[in-house]
Formats: sequence, structure tokens, C-alpha cells
Amino acid sequence: MNGAARLPFAAEEGPTAELMRARRGGQLSALERLLLHSPSVAEGWNAMLGALRTGTTLPADLRELIILRIAVLNDAAFEWTAHEPIGRRAGLDDAQFAALQSPDAGSSSVWSPVQAAVLAFTDASTTAVAVPEEVFAALREHLDDRGVVEVAATVGGYAMVSRFLVALEVPPPDGEVAG
Repeated sequence: MNGAARLPFAAEEGPTAELMRARRGGQLSALERLLLHSPSVAEGWNAMLGALRTGTTLPADLRELIILRIAVLNDAAFEWTAHEPIGRRAGLDDAQFAALQSPDAGSSSVWSPVQAAVLAFTDASTTAVAVPEEVFAALREHLDDRGVVEVAATVGGYAMVSRFLVALEVPPPDGEVAG
């Protein structure tokens, strides 16, 4: 990946840009500056990702495990760089960050049972799309219906994010991307 995205950034004015700024604490990331080429897509993206980041019942460590694992699986450097500090604040430690980089991350002894189940679901859904029954059943041992829906939506949402970032070669930010 070179130092610039494959497309130029869009204009940062207008109601959609203001909605995105409001969610992001006043700043727009490179990702949003590209999304603004399509205001309707940017508005939907902003609403969905805002809901996934702040509107679910998932504990922060589980949400960030999902996001960071997808970043590894899909080679999305932007996603990893933006979420590593958030993951650390959510309680993830160096051993867990190292385990996330492993092909069989979920089998590491550094995870709680629910974390391991979430990682197995994330891996299956991201790499094969279809989630085997035993992986789904393991997740159900720890989460209610809402939790399962929120895990599946977070996996799907951040898989979309990673694919957008990788396809448009969006360079990693200097650090965390707020909101």
C-alpha cells in the first residue's frame, strides 16, 4: 500500500460531512473523506457504524476483538492502527494482541471462554462466511439472542469496513480514529 488512497478525498462540506464530524468529535478520517463522494452511502455508513460502536450491549473488549481480528484476517492496516488503542483501553493486553496475529488466534490460552467463542465466530464468518453449527453453539453458550445478533452485525459491518479500506488502499492513520 502506498501513502495515498486510490481516490482523491471528497469535499468536506455539507450536511453529511457535519453528521460524520458530530460522531467523530469534529474530525473526519481518510475513510470518511472518501465516503463523502457518495453522501447517501456515507450517511448510512455513519449511522450503522455509530450503532455498532456505541449502540450495542457488547462489552468493549469483545467489540474490539472482532474489529482487530478482522483487520488481521483482511490485512486492513488502517483498521488495526485505528482500533489498537481502543482495544487497549478495553482491557486487551500485549499477549492478546500477539495472539490476534496468529492464524489460530482463538485457540490461545489468553482468552476467556466468551472471547474465544467470539473469535471463532469472527474467523468463521470472515473467512468462510458460513458459520459451522458447533461455532454458533459455542457462541450461544455465552450470549443471548441480542448478543448473537450484535456479534454477527459487528463482524459483518467491520468486514465491510476492511474491504472498503483495502480496496481503496486507504493508508493507516497516525493513531486512533475517534468515534
